[in-house]
Amino acid sequence: MRRWDSLYVRLTVTAAAVAIAVNVVSVAFASVKVAPSLQNSSAADPRLEEMKKGTGIEEHLGRQIPISALTFRDESGAEVSLAKYFASGKPVLLSLVYYACPHLCTFVLNGMVDGLKQLEWVPGEQFEVVSVSIDSKEGPKLAAEKKSAYLEALGRKGPDQDPARGWHFLTGTEANIKKLASEIGFGYRYDQVTQQYAHSAGIFVLTPAGVLSRVLYGIEYRPQDLRLALLEASDGRVGTVIDRIVLFCFQYDPVHRGYALVATRVMRLGAGLTVLVLAVYLGGFWWRQNRRRRQERERHTKHESLQS
Repeated sequence: MRRWDSLYVRLTVTAAAVAIAVNVVSVAFASVKVAPSLQNSSAADPRLEEMKKGTGIEEHLGRQIPISALTFRDESGAEVSLAKYFASGKPVLLSLVYYACPHLCTFVLNGMVDGLKQLEWVPGEQFEVVSVSIDSKEGPKLAAEKKSAYLEALGRKGPDQDPARGWHFLTGTEANIKKLASEIGFGYRYDQVTQQYAHSAGIFVLTPAGVLSRVLYGIEYRPQDLRLALLEASDGRVGTVIDRIVLFCFQYDPVHRGYALVATRVMRLGAGLTVLVLAVYLGGFWWRQNRRRRQERERHTKHESLQS
């Protein structure tokens, strides 16, 4: 019994220390004020503004994408429905690029590789990755070359994992490309002067049902943002219990375009841990008290029986 009491005390003290640490961290974060983002006050170049028209990203979060109505060709040239890549019940990372792009698209795909390299999760295991060319003149041969190059850059191939099964490079008709781009809010247009496509940089996260869940902007994608966006899109069906706790404490910040710690949620978690520690302590305390009273009654009864 003494050994159990000692273990109980150590566990209670450890749990209390964790709860106190969480509360201290939450208070620290609550006291931090985020500085507003700086805005460029310089006058915009009208020629640049004209080029940007129709090339931005409009967030259609919560929109059901008609994945069953959209068909493309995969790297082998086979015609496939976009819904094929949602059939496994996993969230999907979607990027719209064009494979002959000399600049921005390459940066987007390289950024995806850099972020995915730092994830413990592997394409095809916990999520799917789909890249679609916005240039209807590109075909499966170029898509296959790009897939081979980016899979080699990603690595991660082993006896139990093969990213080739989870990252798909598609091409398609102009009608299907425009339909997909319009549904997810991806603007692009062909510039006759440069003979290149003008578009913004970003990737899209969709739920297993094909609903647009999140847009991650830029050409660099933090592993934390990728993981949380996929976890959010899967509604907690991928990842561990710890991942779900982390997701509870973080929320997407549209201003800074990334996931940030929410002080109030951390404080709620800390309060919950505090209540749990108190419940464990008081429950153990009352249990020990009842055990001692029972033992004293048994000794008293035994003593009376001996005297009689």
